[in-house]
Amino acid sequence: MQRTTGRLADGREIIWYDADGTRRVAVPDRRDLAQATSTSQMRLDPLTDEWIAVASHRQSRTYMPPADQCPLCPTTDGRLSEVPSSDYQVVAFENRFPSLSTYLDDTSVTNLEGLEQTRPGAGRCEVICFTSSHDTSFAQLSSAEARLVVDAWADRTRDLSGIETVQHVFPFENRGVEIGVTLQHPHGQIYAYPFIPPRALTELTRAEAYAAEHDSNLFGDTIKAEIADGSRVLIDSSEWIAFVPFAARWPMEVHFYPKRQVPDLPGLDDAQRDDFTAVYLDILQRFDRAYTPPTPYIAAWQQAPVREHREQAWLHLELYSVRRAEGKIKYLAGSESGQGAFVNDGLPEQLAERLRDAAS
Repeated sequence: MQRTTGRLADGREIIWYDADGTRRVAVPDRRDLAQATSTSQMRLDPLTDEWIAVASHRQSRTYMPPADQCPLCPTTDGRLSEVPSSDYQVVAFENRFPSLSTYLDDTSVTNLEGLEQTRPGAGRCEVICFTSSHDTSFAQLSSAEARLVVDAWADRTRDLSGIETVQHVFPFENRGVEIGVTLQHPHGQIYAYPFIPPRALTELTRAEAYAAEHDSNLFGDTIKAEIADGSRVLIDSSEWIAFVPFAARWPMEVHFYPKRQVPDLPGLDDAQRDDFTAVYLDILQRFDRAYTPPTPYIAAWQQAPVREHREQAWLHLELYSVRRAEGKIKYLAGSESGQGAFVNDGLPEQLAERLRDAAS
């Protein structure tokens, strides 16, 4: 993998990722942009002890532009975009409208006393474009193209983990208008949080309690249990297993685990990265075949925090969709939104069977 770094007109970093042997030079950004700044602030919810990001500047972010005005496509003679080069394979850059940022103005203060605690939203949010082709999707990438994205995820995790304020790195993809996507170009995001987010912390503290009680790894035992049961397993390959979880929350949900424990994306070796691309592309294509329109989804990497809770951590990807039937969406209504208590309208075993039937 070849890595080329540059700067956008407002000072944000951009990184091009290319297959070995590609010759690239960082292209200057010709736009007239003011220096990047952010008003991001963190506020602690005293009832849940969870940090909430407040980023009011995001209200003005770009929303559903037509394809010929997409800011994630390469720059052309007649249109300057977020990517100043005329082509790219994979590219990552700091988000112009970040929830968390290293470019903070002086309005955010630190107050860690009382009920109204605040701190600056000092992290980083990046956009990662999977391909320069606008009218495609991750599922349509070749194995080599998908592998380059995996390598870029690992590289960004390594780099972002070196930022002093960052405690957790979270790569993810939102796909589809039903999810709330505001740009149609195939892309994902990477959040580098100044705290460990609730979902990751819950999984890891549960794994630590399980290890103390059973002297075993919760994630590893989950893999063994799914293989032994078999009814929810979709793919059992040499390096990875993909299955619908026993207690699936979402109407479509698949988890991907490497069979050998690694804490994070940089920990994956070549064999694990190659095998993942084949398994992941297969399942994404099944998602798209399961219903008539392309399936909206969220793909969320769960990996070890930067400095804590690393011993029991086992890298995995959680893929899920709000599509519950042809033309029907699962909304997070009273129970889910009000109490965080999920109700799934279908049996995980039946979903597994549907996705097995969708295999090519």
